[in-house]
Amino acid sequence: MKTKSTLIRAALAATFGFAALGSAHAAGFPTQPITVVVPYAAGGGADNAARIIAQGMAEVSGQSVVIENKGGASGSIGAAYVARAKADGYTVLYDASAFAINPVLRKLPYDAKKDFIPVSQAISVPNILVAAPGSAFNTLPDFIQAAKANPSRYTYASYGPGSLAQMAGELLKKDAQIEAVHVPYKGGAPAIVDVMGGQVDVYFANAASSLNYVTTGKLKALAVSSSKRMPELPNVPTVAEAGIKNFDVVEWNGFFLPAGTPPEVVTQLQEVIQKTLARPETREKLGKLGLTAVGSSSADFTKFVNDEQVRWGELVKANNINVN
Repeated sequence: MKTKSTLIRAALAATFGFAALGSAHAAGFPTQPITVVVPYAAGGGADNAARIIAQGMAEVSGQSVVIENKGGASGSIGAAYVARAKADGYTVLYDASAFAINPVLRKLPYDAKKDFIPVSQAISVPNILVAAPGSAFNTLPDFIQAAKANPSRYTYASYGPGSLAQMAGELLKKDAQIEAVHVPYKGGAPAIVDVMGGQVDVYFANAASSLNYVTTGKLKALAVSSSKRMPELPNVPTVAEAGIKNFDVVEWNGFFLPAGTPPEVVTQLQEVIQKTLARPETREKLGKLGLTAVGSSSADFTKFVNDEQVRWGELVKANNINVN
């Protein structure tokens, strides 16, 4: 018969054995290819950034990192796929600002808070409030004054219902106490074309897709949406500087894992991402697209995403936004 002390020693050995196995698993991650699911079409902004980062991650980790596009339903199809994936760290979601907006606007086949673990914010990019070169508006106060004098006469574009461009426009309406008509497009490219032609008055355009048009004079920049001016446009004020206090809106991309992924694996993947985004070559490639590398911790990114969801939820209620 085993003594009590023998049983205790056996239990401790088993406990430490399992802990060692867990540590060994974490220390070896990754030991096989990683699939990064981008829930948007190939060739778009998120896809282009993901491919640059994936290349760096492969070099840092020593394992191949494969991009798999699963677009549709504003990113929710790809997100749902990852939510159901095996929680072992090898199927990763690379999502954008829509991840925090979708839950407050749409019925989703997953719970954004319960079904995912935010791992790291990858990039951020401000939006530029643009108008046609021949527009009568030269500054944001010009537009606000005109909109107040002629409620609902003026329009703002977005690259789709529920997009960050719409949220930025709605936030401007709320904070500036103006009215403007939302004109959604099926993507940023057609929105830019119509703003250039004067069919729509203004548009919070992603800097990565609009900066070149601004610097070449094909679009006029009225303000930038971030809290700080863009180095590439030092003479263009922020929305806050133009009189709308505390206005700070940036588009972002980040990595998520399915809930239930072991904490050690989350930490290992976070470290791979952070090391990748700290590499000068990766930062340079992203910078050429107008993107700023971030590489935050899982804890910081979790708080950021939660804060974003609360913020947009409050705006949806205040402005009675409905995308159905």
